[in-house]
Amino acid sequence: MNSEKFDYIIVGAGSAGCVLANRLTEDSNNSVLLIETGGSDKSIFIQMPTALSIPMNTKKYAWQFETQPEPFLNNRRMHCPRGKVLGGSSSINGMVYVRGHAKDFDEWQQHGAQEWDYAHCLPYFKKSEDWAFSANEYRAKSGPLGVNNGNEMKNPLYRAFINAGVEAGYFETKDYNGEQQEGFGPMHMTVKNGVRSSTANAYLRPAMARNNLTVITHALVHKVLLDGKKAVGVRYERKGKIVDVKANKEVVLSAGPVGSPHLLQLSGIGPKAVLAAANIDVKHDLPGVGQNLQDHLEFYFQFKCKKPISLNGKLDWFSKLKIGVRWILTKKGLGATNHFESCGFIRSKVSVEWPDLQYHFLPAAMRYDGKEAFAGHGFQVHIGHNKPKSRGHIKALSADPKAHPEILFNYLEHEDDREGFRACVRLTREIINQPALDEYRGEEIQPGTSIQSDEEIDTFVREFVESAYHPSCSCKMGTDELAVVDPQTRVHGIDGLRVVDSSIFPTIPNGNLNAPTIMVAERAADIIRGRELLAPLNAKVTIDPNWQQQQRSAIPKRSTN
Repeated sequence: MNSEKFDYIIVGAGSAGCVLANRLTEDSNNSVLLIETGGSDKSIFIQMPTALSIPMNTKKYAWQFETQPEPFLNNRRMHCPRGKVLGGSSSINGMVYVRGHAKDFDEWQQHGAQEWDYAHCLPYFKKSEDWAFSANEYRAKSGPLGVNNGNEMKNPLYRAFINAGVEAGYFETKDYNGEQQEGFGPMHMTVKNGVRSSTANAYLRPAMARNNLTVITHALVHKVLLDGKKAVGVRYERKGKIVDVKANKEVVLSAGPVGSPHLLQLSGIGPKAVLAAANIDVKHDLPGVGQNLQDHLEFYFQFKCKKPISLNGKLDWFSKLKIGVRWILTKKGLGATNHFESCGFIRSKVSVEWPDLQYHFLPAAMRYDGKEAFAGHGFQVHIGHNKPKSRGHIKALSADPKAHPEILFNYLEHEDDREGFRACVRLTREIINQPALDEYRGEEIQPGTSIQSDEEIDTFVREFVESAYHPSCSCKMGTDELAVVDPQTRVHGIDGLRVVDSSIFPTIPNGNLNAPTIMVAERAADIIRGRELLAPLNAKVTIDPNWQQQQRSAIPKRSTN
């Protein structure tokens, strides 16, 4: 391999890397090498949507990163899993498909990411998507990525949650990925024909039939090889052997929000103080590498259910066996859904222009590891404040590529983030106590009705909040002093090197990150190939006209409970 050259070398076969591998090899003149540290994704636990908690918590399929003690979360170390398998985090995530609010991408442009506003991004969301329902101005059916609504909300709890949101005075939205995100409605997931629609399934597997794509697995990239200020290849280790491979055109890092900044730093590209502390020779002082790190937090609002209709009744081994056998034979039933089939997006307070709170509704009460929270039936809603102002960092601690970097998010450092979670508790409790849920709602298990004051809410949140597993923004796109890549995804000051993954988001969108990561890779692929970019789409976006005067869309119908 030492003598081999490729036009493009992509590091990381994840949500972005698989997209790039597919799109760059559409041109038969391009030779592409895709390097992945993990291995095959051919596991029932990856492919069966309902088994989502297993790969996320398995060392074989995910980097089991851990943060430094988080100072504003009682010094807890937070779990930060990242995909280490073909498909990357799209093979271990919860499969929730949320593009983000249109204003999130307009915000990117305001932060210096020119032509990454919503009008320019929408065509690439559509290009990626195979929507299970009717195509329209916002949705498309011709792309690789399967998107649907799972079992179409057959459990009555899904609809009851939507109705409760409307009764509390919020909009109902039929498609939060369309004209209007704000409101309550069905949730979408990346599942196709009952199987997880990861980027490995949707993009990489078809591309692997092309003779101009080479995929290497179980290979750890040590660093980018530089000739002065030009990237000329990468060094990786596989089966104990060190290999240098050269790129005729470009090296593209798609190793994710932890891996990409860490690799830049290992290559001598980053803040000189961080590199010096890690005993890494400084090749290019780039202060923003690893800075601006952001993530979403969430907690579970859990209730007992008065009717025996929740998924807690399906957690015994015999029920799981029946679900699994049915899925194996038919790819249908409870095995073919992630169970998050209804949702909500609302604003936390007056003067917030677009939603900053997100709900995932689950007709069960259980933890992320799949274990039940208590005996009996229950339901829960995951709620988080999604536009945080707190910022963290990724720092290499040594020149050893096998040593994990330091990860610190500084969760809840900013007072506005703490205020956002107080709104999460109070607004959610009001929604769940609407008449639509009266026949189902039992005792509040978590947080518990004793949690009322600001101080009590803050204490609860510090102890029980969890990551929503959406790290991002650690190699931000833009032109300011902390920008790592320009709007063409090129690393500032280094020729022949790009970063394409969620690390280049300038700010974190209001929603799950897999969909916008895929969109970014789709658009970046056209930029890299020098193709004419898809024309911007100026589709209508609905914003509550009264956002400066009121927190919700209408006067709520207060419950008597």
